[in-house]
Amino acid sequence: MSSSSSSSSGGTAALLSATNTFGSSIMLPVYGNVYPDGFYFVQVYLGYPPRPYFLDPDTGSDLTWLQCDAPCVRCTEGFHPLYRPSNDLVVCKDPLCASLHSSDYTCDNPEQCDYEVEYADGGSSLGVLVNDFFTLNLTAGVRMSPRLTIGCGYDQLAGSSDHPLDGVLGLGKGKSSIVSQLRDQGVVKNVIGHCLSRVGKGGFVFFGDDLYDSSRVTWTPMSHEHNNHYAAGLAELRFGGRSTGFKNLNVVFDSGSSYTYFTSHIYQAVVSMITKDLNGKPLTAEPEDQTLPMCWKGKKPFRTTRDVKKYFKTLAFAFPNGWRSKASFDVTPEGYLVVSSKGNACLGILNGTSVGLENFNVIGDISMQDKMVIYDNEKQMIGWTAANCDQQRYRSKSFSL
Repeated sequence: MSSSSSSSSGGTAALLSATNTFGSSIMLPVYGNVYPDGFYFVQVYLGYPPRPYFLDPDTGSDLTWLQCDAPCVRCTEGFHPLYRPSNDLVVCKDPLCASLHSSDYTCDNPEQCDYEVEYADGGSSLGVLVNDFFTLNLTAGVRMSPRLTIGCGYDQLAGSSDHPLDGVLGLGKGKSSIVSQLRDQGVVKNVIGHCLSRVGKGGFVFFGDDLYDSSRVTWTPMSHEHNNHYAAGLAELRFGGRSTGFKNLNVVFDSGSSYTYFTSHIYQAVVSMITKDLNGKPLTAEPEDQTLPMCWKGKKPFRTTRDVKKYFKTLAFAFPNGWRSKASFDVTPEGYLVVSSKGNACLGILNGTSVGLENFNVIGDISMQDKMVIYDNEKQMIGWTAANCDQQRYRSKSFSL
């Protein structure tokens, strides 16, 4: 392992006690889009002195890791030079190490913690855990550099949806997630949110609970049956305001997925419903457009989803919200369509069974655009509200939706 210079973190604790930062939040700008780039990313500053890295914000996984010059056995091309790790290795008996392994895990080397994470698209990262400084700006006006545990990934396999990024920002529910660590250090509450813009500069990710008015958010309880995911209670799928007959669905919110995925039988039914609903409308299937599995062309090329949304109906997931009431997560046509480079309307809902997602239905980035989506791990609730996700507007609770 190569070493980097470090500074004392003793000032962090004093700064925290002096500024009461638990009432504050951290906001990270997001860049990218669903189409044509196919991914969003955040910029973080890591190490001492701080250096920038682009990470994939992923609510579907816990560990934050960077491609790492330890040296690297296999690394994919990223935007920045490989992360040079600190020499502060996490020992095997550390609780964060244990949280990444099964209970019968044994250490090959007690002086370090090896990790391996695998993703649904076949990608993976293998490496060791290290501690290093994260430079963060709090909404209270304080800058701090807490020492956090991350993965130094020296052996990566690219998945089918691989993007040229420096690593992954793990925003899941586990002990190793960045926000769980910040909560344990008293920096912010364990609340994660994101606001992804359909047009514009990408949006933002935030940690903490002072960037929204809770009373204006639609909330539903997290499911306790799927602790590894941000899953809501069993949902009913609606199309055009009417029930599709599909109920008790397992639904996961996953910012690491660009598109939305349904299990095979639901996917086939939704495609059938949309196709039937397009009868008599000036759209025809366009199998030659390979942008996505299902595309339609109009009398002339479309420029944006606004040109085509009038021909499609809104989908919605109705979640249990309490006794006898439902919380509706609406997916308008703009939330499941993209306009391809050929000017056709393409369906951004894909067959999840065919890519190994088993019985989960995944709400991906395309369907969460122009919404603030909040994962409140303190109260075990998931919330959402329509929002303008321009980064500059959100500095305090006083924003207008």
